[in-house]
Amino acid sequence: MKKLSRKQAKELAALVDLPDNKIDLSDAPELPNWTNAEVGKFYRPIKRPVTVRIDADILAWLQRSGPGYQTRINALLRQAMQPTPNPTRKKHHP
Repeated sequence: MKKLSRKQAKELAALVDLPDNKIDLSDAPELPNWTNAEVGKFYRPIKRPVTVRIDADILAWLQRSGPGYQTRINALLRQAMQPTPNPTRKKHHP
């Protein structure tokens, strides 16, 4: 990726500082309803082949659901990777 010019860096910095209510969305209006959104529809992480040793009973459980057990393994690992909410942390209310 090419390095940004000084002008490009300045333009990006100005955009970062721009309040949300000042962003012109006339050519790409926001979607108010995301209920039908699909996670990962346009983004596909790069897959890397690996060798993993998994307990036989766990592998059998994953394979019982039919084809796609590797995808299920990936989904379970991705879910485990997500941060868990801390119930003792106080929420900030504006």
